[in-house]
Amino acid sequence: MVTGEVCNDGEFKGWSTWPDEPFEFETAGPFYFRVDEKGPVAAFRAERKHMNKGGVVHGGCLMAFADFSLFAIAHEQLEGEYGVTVAFTSEFLSGPAEGAYMEARGEVLRSGRNLTFVRGLITGDGKACLNFSGTIMRRPLKRD
Repeated sequence: MVTGEVCNDGEFKGWSTWPDEPFEFETAGPFYFRVDEKGPVAAFRAERKHMNKGGVVHGGCLMAFADFSLFAIAHEQLEGEYGVTVAFTSEFLSGPAEGAYMEARGEVLRSGRNLTFVRGLITGDGKACLNFSGTIMRRPLKRD
């Protein structure tokens, strides 16, 4: 997992992202991450493209963001390696509205030679939206 590319403008100026992840960057996101005084954090702004017919962020979008967040939260443990999600669980708590500031915070529960276990919480404008946990399997970074 590489460190990421720093955003140079807009609301998330100074945050990092992974533009070489087409689904998370172009389709579902873009999603961003950084480390602040509280630790790793991932974020995005809920736009029309993220909404379901009920007018709240689509559950699939929340789960895609949670998957991104697993790697943002564990990025220091995965430095120099590539990882894949091998297990993922989540519980929906509420539906955030369009325009909400979406944030994920969490912690690495354990990081071993092959597996890293992460849990976190997504909030929308500070209100809990999705509780999640997942397991990342490490893979050597493919070199071109």
